Amino acid sequence: MRLDTPLCDFGWKAPDFTLPDLDGAPVSVARSFGAGGLLVAFICNHCPYVKAVIARLVADAKALAEVGVPAVAVMPNDFHAYPDDRPEMMRAFAAEHGFSFPYLLDETQEMARAYGAVCTPDFFGFNAAGELQYRGRLDDIGMKDGANESSARNAELLDAMRAVAAGEKGPAEQSASMGCSIKWKK
Repeated sequence: MRLDTPLCDFGWKAPDFTLPDLDGAPVSVARSFGAGGLLVAFICNHCPYVKAVIARLVADAKALAEVGVPAVAVMPNDFHAYPDDRPEMMRAFAAEHGFSFPYLLDETQEMARAYGAVCTPDFFGFNAAGELQYRGRLDDIGMKDGANESSARNAELLDAMRAVAAGEKGPAEQSASMGCSIKWKK
């Protein structure tokens, strides 16, 4: 089921969570911030929306890290009910796509609930003060044919977070991300 995310609540503060990475090491959201901010991406392994954007997300995350905006990806789904999202599948997915950022497991789903995450992918871009400046889609290509071609796209998240890293506010006009609903525990 396709869902659209709510638009940006400018200035909303990022709640801190510590979640395990793929090796079980704890990663704190608060300690993940760079000089320019932080990108928190709620994703999973099996969602066709995530699969359509993952190569571009990985490339954009590398570009953002260069301007002081690291990324963390969070898998919020109930992997007991959706085995394609099991931790070992997360590890394979991250390796296949060359993640340069931590891929965290939100097994309790507390972080996803605290952030108000709705779907995968769902992007939250914060400035260095931990204030939300971007809650929108990755780009204007989405799942269109040729979606892995990056030359003819409007890189909305990348451009917004580069501006945020330079001390600007997020754009007033943001297009909602869309994706598959988070698979909540019953």
